[in-house]
Amino acid sequence: MGGKGSQRKGRAAELELSRILQNHGYPVEAGRARSYGDVPDLTGLPGVHIECKRAEALRLSEWMAQARRDADRFGDGFPAVFHRRSREGWRVTMDLPDWLELYRSYRPAEDSNHGG
Repeated sequence: MGGKGSQRKGRAAELELSRILQNHGYPVEAGRARSYGDVPDLTGLPGVHIECKRAEALRLSEWMAQARRDADRFGDGFPAVFHRRSREGWRVTMDLPDWLELYRSYRPAEDSNHGG
């Protein structure tokens, strides 16, 4: 699927993911339609830059590179790719150092709990 079909599929994915996150209590909003690249795909998840992808072929390295560039440009948090294939659930891909820092901010590591 190319061109307008791909944009429609991408927009539908953004709206689907925003509804899921809203249902979990996050005030996430999809960017404006036809504003590709001008605003983040989704906003409202503090500390996380969301790059939303709905595709059969997984191009995680390419998508993460885009997420990193956009996270730097928008300054809205750690780059994360939220992605899914048809008939599969949503997944999130992040760089491990970013995930560790994000997770640490919510749940500090306990010295007595390492290694096991």
